[in-house]
Amino acid sequence: MKKITAFTASIAILASLSSCGSSPVGKADMGENTNTTTSASSVTTETVTETETETTLPQSSGAKGNIFDSKGHLLVSDAESGKRRTFAGDYAVSFANIISTMSDGYDTAFDKILSTPTGEDSCQSVKLTIDGDVQNDIYSYMESINLRGAVVVLRTDGSIMAQVNYPSYDPNAVEDQKYSDDLAWGDVGNKAFSNYEPGSCFKIMSEVLADRHGIYSLYDDGTWDFGNDHPIVNWDHKTNKSSYPIPNRSLNSAFINSSNIFFAKAFEQIGEEAVLSDLKTIFHFGKDDSDDIHCDFGDLSNNIEIEDIDDLRRSAFGQSKVLTCPIFLAALGREAVFGDMVTPFVMKDIVDSSDANKKIGSGSKANDVIASIPPECRDNLLSVMGSVAGDIGVYVPDGYSFYAKTGTAEGWLGDFLYITGCAKNYNDSGAQNWENYDNYGETGSYVVVMEIQNPAEHGFEFASQSAGVYREILNRVIGK
Repeated sequence: MKKITAFTASIAILASLSSCGSSPVGKADMGENTNTTTSASSVTTETVTETETETTLPQSSGAKGNIFDSKGHLLVSDAESGKRRTFAGDYAVSFANIISTMSDGYDTAFDKILSTPTGEDSCQSVKLTIDGDVQNDIYSYMESINLRGAVVVLRTDGSIMAQVNYPSYDPNAVEDQKYSDDLAWGDVGNKAFSNYEPGSCFKIMSEVLADRHGIYSLYDDGTWDFGNDHPIVNWDHKTNKSSYPIPNRSLNSAFINSSNIFFAKAFEQIGEEAVLSDLKTIFHFGKDDSDDIHCDFGDLSNNIEIEDIDDLRRSAFGQSKVLTCPIFLAALGREAVFGDMVTPFVMKDIVDSSDANKKIGSGSKANDVIASIPPECRDNLLSVMGSVAGDIGVYVPDGYSFYAKTGTAEGWLGDFLYITGCAKNYNDSGAQNWENYDNYGETGSYVVVMEIQNPAEHGFEFASQSAGVYREILNRVIGK
């Protein structure tokens, strides 16, 4: 695992074990193994052999077990020769960049388990928490509108229901199934597990810190000029210029209207030492190895570096040297709504290779609490996230409440847009355990994080403008 730093010259990415997805349980389907491709995959696979690295990841000798989705659909198995892996055609493209060895995915992360014999001709298999049908549905939608980026769906217990990255590729069309930097972290790589600036979604944490330190009102100029040609500005400082300055901007107003200046001043007032300490203890967020979140698919390694007062101010709104990934934002969204952060995971069970419903070993721990928001700071955060959800016009069916934060991040690859939201089921206590996810929709909630890496192609300047796209994705998830 490479540790991400703010000085990465190219794409800042975790060169480690790939990420995940999730879903419900059902009967194993061992029959379908056709090679289905999409227009995106056919373009990508033409360049694979040119970008392959000479170094391959460690491979087990002999056969490996199968990988199933949460419903028992076969995703990955050995070819008849036993020398290469075969990806079920119906799911190959949507899963390729999170599951294949070529993309440093689950087939690598769970290699030891998958290489453990259970008999003379079989090895242990793995059932994921990802719902292959939801994964496919979201991928097809992203492909249909050319939405480049990632979508992560997290259940309340920490299981990943879907982890979709567009574009992807057809793993069955790759001749030499070796690890490749291009397939792992290039244009068709795992964006959900890659670190970028999170923009104003970071203010979920900033709001809690301001509340904890009693900062409820500050002077907001709209433009905060330091005389160094790098002022801090609010997103509406031009379009809403007549409303500035705001002498007594409240914490709630600052969050709902996403004021950069309020939170920059709040961080300056709290101070570097307390900011870094609170981020570490309340949100498991920091740049040290000890701050990493150890998931079954690899480590979530965030980054924040403060070299001067300007870094401290800009960190408050997810810029400067702050980096994280959509999977962490999903864990953060879960913590914001339920009060506790739990470890994301993708391995539901270890199962028999011929029957995905025959459990032979335990998977990863569900509801693994690793950080908590102080009880006195929870209600206000929930209230303002509810207001943001109402403002962007995303509505959920009866039986759910919706909470959200939008973010627009300026980075070295251009502007990225984020929406971190949670459809909270009225019946969800935040402490349930599910033996399987067949009936999850009756009581479970859904945290959905959307990252858009090509906003200009859709005419989006701010994240709130992408709410219609987010709503379409959410509709493909709720109740599943």
